[in-house]
Amino acid sequence: MRGIRVWARLLGLRRAVVEDVRIGNEGEVIVGVRPVWRERDRCGVCRRRSPGYDLGEGRRRWRALDLGTTFAFVESDAPRVMCRHHGVVVCAVPWARHDARFTRAFEDQVAWLAVNTSKTAVAELMRVAWRSVGTILERVAAEAGREVDLLDGLRRIGIDEISHRKGQRYLTVVVDHHTGRLVWAAAGRDRRTVLAFFDALGEERCKQVELVSADMASWISGPIAERVPHAVRCVDPFHVVMLATEALDDVRREVWNEARRQGNLELARELKGARFAVWKNPENLTDRQAARLATIQQTNARLYRAYLLKEQLRQIYRLPAATAERLLDRWLAWARRCRLPSFVKLARTITEQRDGILAAIAHGLSNECLSYCTSW
Repeated sequence: MRGIRVWARLLGLRRAVVEDVRIGNEGEVIVGVRPVWRERDRCGVCRRRSPGYDLGEGRRRWRALDLGTTFAFVESDAPRVMCRHHGVVVCAVPWARHDARFTRAFEDQVAWLAVNTSKTAVAELMRVAWRSVGTILERVAAEAGREVDLLDGLRRIGIDEISHRKGQRYLTVVVDHHTGRLVWAAAGRDRRTVLAFFDALGEERCKQVELVSADMASWISGPIAERVPHAVRCVDPFHVVMLATEALDDVRREVWNEARRQGNLELARELKGARFAVWKNPENLTDRQAARLATIQQTNARLYRAYLLKEQLRQIYRLPAATAERLLDRWLAWARRCRLPSFVKLARTITEQRDGILAAIAHGLSNECLSYCTSW
């Protein structure tokens, strides 16, 4: 009897009775079990007690956690019941989720590993197929979603899109800034997808949302203004600085093309190699890049002016809100008269988004946590 209890403990079997243990033809350990009487004759979907239907297709196996280097399986009868809500289904078992070929302990370990490492590494370590990892994660996530309402109590949220496959396939994702947790995701990158999130949130919970961080895309800002008009929209700092970097690169390309047209190939080569010198933050420059930036300062006033505009805009996010507001207004005045078309256009965009940019600084919100929540 003591040995039987040891096997139940080793395989994480609860509310089950171990009947026998044997070695299979390929050296695997097979543990025969049955549910305790309180767990019998329950629907595999809703777990309601239901009348029996038949004995099913005989005994069935579930892959359990390995015993060292040895495969282990749990084996039991798999009768079926007639549920009044779900029809004829296989009985629920306490050691595994419905429609699974693995024990609950096995799937929980796979899910934990998937959070902390790659899907391929999980498949190799647990000795399962790559696709099996995906189906396990779906089952574990579905069960957790039924037990926890991730949309409850949202006050400060971030909305953004991520690319998840080749061919311009995107997911719209929502995070809770308070917990740093991913709370919602759906395929698509359009207005309809954002509205689907607010529909799932519901009218009453929409009223509780206080702050929303997002980029400047109209397909996000439009639904925010419609469904949570009282919430403060914070423009994500990363996207603001990215627009300045793109404007800077437009100036660099213009100067490079002019040098090529004039036959100044040496200057053209220097400008092409200076891309990272003007893109990177000053504190991250290598000695060679710093020297190249110094050369640009002496030889190309227009490109260096664009670089200073980019850097000054970046500095507003390192200052207190009141000081940042004054610096932003001075930056806008400078950008409007800088005679660089890309930055004049950027000044118009930032003027339209000024309140959202300052709100992000005042509340310290950005979508930076999205990069951590979605890096799986």
